[in-house]
Amino acid sequence: MPSQQLLPVTNRYFDSPTSSVSGSPPSMAAVLLKIEDDPSTGLYVSPSFDDDKNASMKPLLPRASSYTSISTTTTASNNNYQQRRRRINSDNSLPTLSSTRVGGRRESLGRDETAAEEAFVLTRLSLKLLRYLGVGYRWITRFLALGCYAFFLMPGFLQVGYYYFFSSQVRRGIVYGDHPRNRLDLYLPKDSEGQKPVIAFVTGGAWIIGNFPQGTISDMVNDASQGISFVCNHIAEYGGDPNRIYLMGQSAGAHIAACTLLEQAIKEAGEGERISWSISQIKAYFGLSGGYNLLDLVDHFHNRGLYRSIFLSIMEGEQSLQRFSPEILARDPNIRTAVSRLPPIILFHGTGDYSIPSDASKNFAETLKRAGVKAEAILYEGKTHTDLFLQDPMRGGSDQMFEDLIAIVHANDPDAIAKDATAPPRRRLVPEFLLKLAHNVSPF
Repeated sequence: MPSQQLLPVTNRYFDSPTSSVSGSPPSMAAVLLKIEDDPSTGLYVSPSFDDDKNASMKPLLPRASSYTSISTTTTASNNNYQQRRRRINSDNSLPTLSSTRVGGRRESLGRDETAAEEAFVLTRLSLKLLRYLGVGYRWITRFLALGCYAFFLMPGFLQVGYYYFFSSQVRRGIVYGDHPRNRLDLYLPKDSEGQKPVIAFVTGGAWIIGNFPQGTISDMVNDASQGISFVCNHIAEYGGDPNRIYLMGQSAGAHIAACTLLEQAIKEAGEGERISWSISQIKAYFGLSGGYNLLDLVDHFHNRGLYRSIFLSIMEGEQSLQRFSPEILARDPNIRTAVSRLPPIILFHGTGDYSIPSDASKNFAETLKRAGVKAEAILYEGKTHTDLFLQDPMRGGSDQMFEDLIAIVHANDPDAIAKDATAPPRRRLVPEFLLKLAHNVSPF
């Protein structure tokens, strides 16, 4: 596969968001009352003794025949009495059964009413608490969408996770700095013959995953610089070519990596600055779905769920937004010399990206060109924030962005280009219908 010709390095610790009810229905108690007041809904049986009252009195028998018929008369009387007694008892039991049924139904409905009221109160209080914590309905719906999105892509995540934890080609948790978060993962190619080109990849995650509140933007840029320094100085030990190192970042990682490049260029343009790696060691920079002008994006992020208060805390206050906006810094004539030191910059972006609009890459590329930097923006029609680095790779087969990237990395390597042409298609990780569902529900 083409990916076998790369030696990618990623930093898994770099950052990879009271309703009112009107017209309430009648209570269950009122409904029960109406049911019990309606005689058509119940079973009402009352015993009647009219037959006893209307019983005719027979004359006394003659004395002469009284002894001969007393046994028969007494037996018949006793039988009639016992029959009436059984009928009365049976009739008395019917209202009791009916009352039990109605009462049980009333108790059951009462319990249901109580449970429903408790659930409503808990839900209302939970939503109020989330609102006080800065979590609005928009954030909640996106969180639910994120859950569905992850569920649809789970077949791919499981396979990638298995590879990450069990493949002998992955070196996990390599220490490159003093902080616990300073760890990187190294992915080795199957073909171990000769030194391979290297891509140092800074992952995304809204500047939060893996970083905040462990550190703010200054710490993130410093971590990225330390990671790049480690790669430049030690990658040869793992079979990488120190003369063919490429830097890449995705989303927030693209912003951090661009800030790191500019900071390093400014250091090198100054005098007396001590550096552990050089801009000249980076062959090119690839920015994927990144944002490079924070002043233009802060309101957009707020509307998308990354609230202004949190974002400004990450960026060390509103006064620092300009300092950490590579596009704005590249316009500064005072650092034009430093900007001119930047390597070629290629920015990938999907036009269907709602998390960071594709204009962010277009505008940054135009600013760099005016500053004398070799730069270009490559746009992919209809691709979202995650299509380019998640759904498309999981689809297998041809991947346009990956092919564009490989063409740049292997531009001066005829052998690698020949292998790319004959490489088998990549294996599909997720069925197409799940990829389409993930695309439709994606909150990014």
